[in-house]
Amino acid sequence: MENLFSKIKKTFLGDMIGGLTSSVVAIAYGLTFSNLIFSGQMKPWSGYGLAATFLAMAIASGVMALRSSIPFVIAGLDGATAAVTASLVSALIMKLNDMGNPDDLLAPVMIVIALSTGLTGLVLWVLGAFRAANAIRFIPFPVIGGFLAATGWLMINGGIRIVLDQGFSLGFLTDALQNSKLEKISSAVVLAFLINGLQRFWRSPYVLPFSVVSSVIIAHLYLLFSGLSFNSSAVQEWFVHAPREVALVTTWELGDIWLFPWGILPSLAGDIFAVVFVTAITMLLNTNSIELISRKDADLKIELEAIGIANLLSALFGGYVGCTSLSRTTLNYAAGGRGRLSGIIVALISTVIIYIGANFTNYVPKFVLGGLIITLGAGIIKKWLIDAKRLIPWHEYFVLLSVTLVILHWGFIAGIFVGILIGCITFAYGASRTNAIKFCFDGAEYRSSLDRGSDELAILSTFREEVQGFILQSYLFFGTSNKLYEHVKLITHQRLTCKFLVFDFSLVNGIDSSAFHSFRQIKQLAKERAIRLVMVNAAEDHYDDFSAILSQEDWLLESLDQAIEACENDIISRHHQVQQEGRDLLEWLERDLGSLDFAEKLVSLCEKIEIKKGTTVAQQGAVSDSMHFILSGRLGVVVQIDDSGFKRVRSLGRHTTVGEMGFLTRERRSASIIAEEDSIIYQLSLACFERIKKEDPDLCEALLSYVILLLSQRLRFASNTIAMLQR
Repeated sequence: MENLFSKIKKTFLGDMIGGLTSSVVAIAYGLTFSNLIFSGQMKPWSGYGLAATFLAMAIASGVMALRSSIPFVIAGLDGATAAVTASLVSALIMKLNDMGNPDDLLAPVMIVIALSTGLTGLVLWVLGAFRAANAIRFIPFPVIGGFLAATGWLMINGGIRIVLDQGFSLGFLTDALQNSKLEKISSAVVLAFLINGLQRFWRSPYVLPFSVVSSVIIAHLYLLFSGLSFNSSAVQEWFVHAPREVALVTTWELGDIWLFPWGILPSLAGDIFAVVFVTAITMLLNTNSIELISRKDADLKIELEAIGIANLLSALFGGYVGCTSLSRTTLNYAAGGRGRLSGIIVALISTVIIYIGANFTNYVPKFVLGGLIITLGAGIIKKWLIDAKRLIPWHEYFVLLSVTLVILHWGFIAGIFVGILIGCITFAYGASRTNAIKFCFDGAEYRSSLDRGSDELAILSTFREEVQGFILQSYLFFGTSNKLYEHVKLITHQRLTCKFLVFDFSLVNGIDSSAFHSFRQIKQLAKERAIRLVMVNAAEDHYDDFSAILSQEDWLLESLDQAIEACENDIISRHHQVQQEGRDLLEWLERDLGSLDFAEKLVSLCEKIEIKKGTTVAQQGAVSDSMHFILSGRLGVVVQIDDSGFKRVRSLGRHTTVGEMGFLTRERRSASIIAEEDSIIYQLSLACFERIKKEDPDLCEALLSYVILLLSQRLRFASNTIAMLQR
């Protein structure tokens, strides 16, 4: 009981410390993101922006604390999501200014923010509810990297805007020097470098809160010892101006909806999409990173549903878009937070700040907030634009860089278009370089699972080049299928005796309509050379397409083994001479035993059995008291798998032997032997074999040598098949 109480106390204290520490960083981020979004023409309404910021943080932290599969997760505004939201607000204001500068920007801005936040929440909830989060992973890496790199620059530009009340432009440096603004921006940049240096030297989540608090204290100590008055106009330019007090009131009414210029909404589609896209990507990346840091698996369904609900509530009450925060969650975990109390504390403190007002922001230097967001933006650019150069191929990096530059110059819509266009081009280029042929084989390298006699094997070995097979792979379209045609053309010129072209589609994941043109060319080539086409494992939805190409002589079969066996049967039928039954039997055994005398003696000791199709020759689990020589027909080796049914292991044709392993080892039969055709077999009983051992050692030695050779051939066949499949 005492241990339990101690554990609860430890968890409670850890959650309290983690929640309070994370709240310090959350407040700093809240002030930063609020000033980022409500800058420029939106400054008169910065109080509403501050309230909306902490409202969004309270809702996101509270919902995720109660619903997340990772109990200690902290949620709220993220640097990337705040940057794209600020970009959306800026684009909206530009459109409104073009229509005539309105007196009240707050209502249209908050309506658009509510729309983007609600849409983001809906998309995230749908991705979670339908377990479709993996769909985001199909977006090409360069497109994601380009989006986030552009977002990093937007954050840096936003940091500059916080410090100087103006963004970066071509005349930025000249203007900064002429108006003595260089000291302010230099302070923010120096702070960003110090934070980055500390994070490299001291790899701790406490670097950020330590840097922010220390910077504020140092700024005030400088004022104290320099004798400057805090209330002087020169000093006030360095500090954040507290917004006028606001309560939690609606920032727009139903009447504002009718007055909103809905015609400009399509032109904002790219920026709204950017909010949704960047939030979804950031949410997934942050969740994956938290899993690695905490070594706990997250349930993406729960995470996406929870943050989706949080964003829907935030849109309803007038907040921004939010997601799981990597920095605050990491800080909470390092401080000892392991339970849901940490997130609840952050939510409560965010709510308290809304009610106590924002007078405390008067004491926060602008360069601290600007330096903080410049640090975040520079970190994103380093990860997605600089480090990526070493990690991805040059053509993918070119796409990433192109998407970034297009977004920065023309906006997100153009970036989306360019990303998709270049992505498609590079995909087609990369896919065309992929060989559509995984490997090739001929009639000797790959055989069917039908065991054949030595005479038939000799025929197949002699005429091995009559079968040319191709295991195809990947997605077939004009670029890859044309290379396939050129390769088939070369093969048919080199193998003049080729009679079968076998194509296996089991590894093909799709066929473009343009690829069928190449198969028509292959068919024309095959027709000119009297070659039969054999298509195997083709998808059912392509049957009609292949049927339109193939002629009656060609085959469209379901398995490669079936196709190879059909080719082998055709080859053997054209090159094998039919003989009388008795002569055929003696010639076979004479060839394999090495003596006509041995063959005659063995036949005299065997019992001839004629069996009908479907007859069970030997039962699985029965005593192995005989082996069988197959003169004609075909037997199948069938294994019973529990109660689920039977599975055919292989088949045995004429001039082969079955049952020899159990016969020699005296073990019970491991499989059943069933006639697949009307067959004639010669059965050698265990008693007759014992008689051979005693009375004719030479025949016994010849028989055992034959069995050893037979087993070695089967082992070689299995090894060749495995080696071919591993190519």
